[in-house]
Amino acid sequence: MSEGLILGIESSCDETAAAVVAGGRRVLSNTIASQVDLFRKYGGVVPEIASRKHLELILPVIREAVETAGATLAEIDAIAVTHGPGLVGTLLVGLSAAKALAFGLDKPLIGVNHLQGHIYANFLTEAPPSFPLVCLVVSGGHTDLIYMADHGEMELLGRTLDDAAGEAFDKVARAVGLGYPGGPQVEQLARSGDPEAVPLPRAHTEGPYDFSFSGLKTAVLQYVQRTGPLSDRQRADLAASFQHAVTGALAEKTLKAALDRRVRQVILAGGVAANGALRQAMHAALDPHGIALGYPPPVLCTDNAAMIAAAGYHLWKAGVRHDLDLNAVPGLGLRVKG
Repeated sequence: MSEGLILGIESSCDETAAAVVAGGRRVLSNTIASQVDLFRKYGGVVPEIASRKHLELILPVIREAVETAGATLAEIDAIAVTHGPGLVGTLLVGLSAAKALAFGLDKPLIGVNHLQGHIYANFLTEAPPSFPLVCLVVSGGHTDLIYMADHGEMELLGRTLDDAAGEAFDKVARAVGLGYPGGPQVEQLARSGDPEAVPLPRAHTEGPYDFSFSGLKTAVLQYVQRTGPLSDRQRADLAASFQHAVTGALAEKTLKAALDRRVRQVILAGGVAANGALRQAMHAALDPHGIALGYPPPVLCTDNAAMIAAAGYHLWKAGVRHDLDLNAVPGLGLRVKG
């Protein structure tokens, strides 16, 4: 096996995942056991149930990832694990397994920020990004604009002042009668709608790179209340109009950041990075300026362990090591300037 074989473990929410990545670039395995089907009937994740499910799945998933990679645990160079942000109970399951393996195998333990993992999913693509770059992290819990000069050198440019984009998608999905998870269902419904049909506001923030989606979400809810029971056409038009407003705001602020920082590369990270309308809006904004857009394939946009292993590799190379008292931090933020 090649040098730099990292076992990644991810359990921050409702995916139990383990992966083996070589050299921070080559995915040898990426095993994901999702609980999405389990939580459809609840309309969202139930933390206690998710934690119990992780307990059932964590060891079989790790075993499958190592076997699929054609490796042995003895060949692993380090163990990278998500220790935040996320649900504290689910984080502790993955973290406990990683600690046990690190102690039993005498391997380095590396705690990885879940959001940093999403960023590093971009380095698992055939054409990895080049620095400097601007990264838009857009997920159910976070919407951040980050400038990266190099590995480990991140500066926070802006963030959402209220709802994250993915959170707004989920709330709007419930408002128009869609199931869980909301984001993909809004995107699917929007394909048959008119994005100009429903006038919706875009927030103007004091910070040039900040976002705000609370007012937009409220406008959608008020439209539903005012209109009454929506026809299929009205639901599709509302979904398309909402999605157009969100992706337009994200593209506008990201373009401004890229131009102001004079970068030639923008990357997307997080679950909403899989949204086709967002990718189209970004291309429409960036392409005329010759700014390249990068994003992971859909399987690496959602929660997975390959991204944790990729981020862990660069931390390992930088000499980062964590002790066995490393704890889960539900509200962990990225280590950034600004």
